Amino acid sequence: MKSFANVNARDVKDAVNKLREPNAVVVGGGSDLLGMVKDHLVQPDVLVNLKTIRGLDQIAAKGPEIHIGGQITLDTLSHNSMIRGDYTVLAEAAESVATPQIRNAGTLAGNVCQRPWCWYYRNNFPCFKNGGSKCFSITGENQFHAIFGGGPSFIVHPSDTAPALVALDAKFRVAGPSGERTLAAADFFALPKVNAARENVLGKDEILVSVSLPKTAKGTRSTYHKVLDREAWTHAVVSAAMVLEMDQQVCKRARIVLGGVAPIPWRLQKVEAILAGQQITPELAAKAGEAAVEGANPLAKNRYKVPLTRNLVRRTLLEMVA
Repeated sequence: MKSFANVNARDVKDAVNKLREPNAVVVGGGSDLLGMVKDHLVQPDVLVNLKTIRGLDQIAAKGPEIHIGGQITLDTLSHNSMIRGDYTVLAEAAESVATPQIRNAGTLAGNVCQRPWCWYYRNNFPCFKNGGSKCFSITGENQFHAIFGGGPSFIVHPSDTAPALVALDAKFRVAGPSGERTLAAADFFALPKVNAARENVLGKDEILVSVSLPKTAKGTRSTYHKVLDREAWTHAVVSAAMVLEMDQQVCKRARIVLGGVAPIPWRLQKVEAILAGQQITPELAAKAGEAAVEGANPLAKNRYKVPLTRNLVRRTLLEMVA
């Protein structure tokens, strides 16, 4: 493995300045970065350690919002009583990531910003993600690739927490050389047609600092369901993050976001419109499931994701109102 220097950031501004050094990258928990270094996907000269910045691993209520530091570990996030009580979907998403060892080290920002796990990319094929001009999955092994939003790359976004954050209408605080900016979670992620080499709008010298969540409305229920191809240390084949604002048996408002099926967290706005103002019955849940897969464009080996997605949406809705 190539040698590199490790530098500790004093604060966010110092971290951004240190990223200007040649071939510098940020590191929090380091679980994804270490794997990428071992696979020779990145060969940094400088690691900018964000764990030394005070306060970036905390959860705090500020006015009507909850602020979560990007360096909080997934394990801490999943066990926080405030998050588990009011933002259950995020706690469940965090606790579903990989293994206990990884959740104890991995951070929220790292999970949101991790790179794809497509085997062509991870094995150094000259694909779009590796600086090439081809997606090998189109005619190759595409069992776990996108059925929505693909082209020219067909990766799926690997994060479990990202769909939950989009469903919660979170905001992301990003810092860079020009200062700080705040953007909606949904606007943070970018389809391949925007930039086939990247999955989000972060610049090379920008950092995801923190996440803020709006106060949940009375009657809000939420959950995260994830389908795996094995029991542990794997990413979602299909997942669903659901946030329902209920008035007794009537759904006043819904936000539903899929994971594992698209290069970004995939929001189902048509399904949300179907549910709004309605009592969720088995018939309505089935209708929502059908609407969830409208426009799906599966590849040769991942057609099974269509019925899997349809049934996951239907089943999760019924479980939420049971």
